[in-house]
Amino acid sequence: MQIHLNGEQQQVPDNISMAALIESLGLSGKRIAVEVNEELVPRSTYSDHKLKPQDIVEIVHAIGGG
Repeated sequence: MQIHLNGEQQQVPDNISMAALIESLGLSGKRIAVEVNEELVPRSTYSDHKLKPQDIVEIVHAIGGG
């Protein structure tokens, strides 16, 4: 199925979970924030959150500062 990932069309397996997408992108264990269709996805729900065709996914690296 097709999703929009950081502004680009991306082909992913049907019913892929957010956790599986993050792993496939090599981002497991990284400090990231994820938004799907302009809604923040809590890290605790990544395994349960299934993507749907044409979802708009934004993944950004979290940067600390102070």
